[in-house]
Amino acid sequence: MLSSPRTTTTSSPGTSSATTGRTITAGTSRPGDRRVPVTVSATDPISREGAAAQLRRHPEVELRAESGPGTVALLVEDALDEEALVRLRRIVRSEGARAVLVVGALRESELLDVVECGVGAIVWRHEATAERLVQAVLAASRGDGDLPADLLGRLIQQVATLHRGAAGRTDTPAFGLTSREVDVLRLVSEGFDTGEIAGKLAYSERTVKNVMHGLTTRLHLRNRAHAVAFALREGYI
Repeated sequence: MLSSPRTTTTSSPGTSSATTGRTITAGTSRPGDRRVPVTVSATDPISREGAAAQLRRHPEVELRAESGPGTVALLVEDALDEEALVRLRRIVRSEGARAVLVVGALRESELLDVVECGVGAIVWRHEATAERLVQAVLAASRGDGDLPADLLGRLIQQVATLHRGAAGRTDTPAFGLTSREVDVLRLVSEGFDTGEIAGKLAYSERTVKNVMHGLTTRLHLRNRAHAVAFALREGYI
């Protein structure tokens, strides 16, 4: 487990915000400003307000209530789970935003899953100062990568391992995905749940569950996130 010590982040005196749900709301920019629009979401209000207070100190950032094309979505998580991966995929692929993940712990096996969601900037929670967050936000807004040095080294190792495995193949893989499985996984990667997928594909929910169970069992995949990562690596979606 890659992890970092937990610290408490407090907001600056005199700051205030109107929040509903998981995202932070802020004012509008002045004419002529060229600020990066940013949304902040977290699993708890203290983390959300703390991150927003850190960003609010910097004039190059404009806090917004909703993410969308051209915005940077900053997500604060203690650890990565399937729900967090779904949120990341929805933000990047459905809403068209760029994502920054602030996380307290990240397993090595989850690193490629995060990158394949479209996240190019990751910040350890214990390193999430105002300056560090703004650095990651600006990098994400430009489409650049920004990873802690320890994560970057592990990512390079994982990619090298994948490349060596691909180079060693001398024949066609003995596995693959059916068109039905690809359709289901594509919708999973966009953040839709079982009922929504069934409605979009005109399947029953039981059929969708059977499709997911069949492919994860056949290919020895751990869960939906792992199945989506597999499909991305193999070029199916």
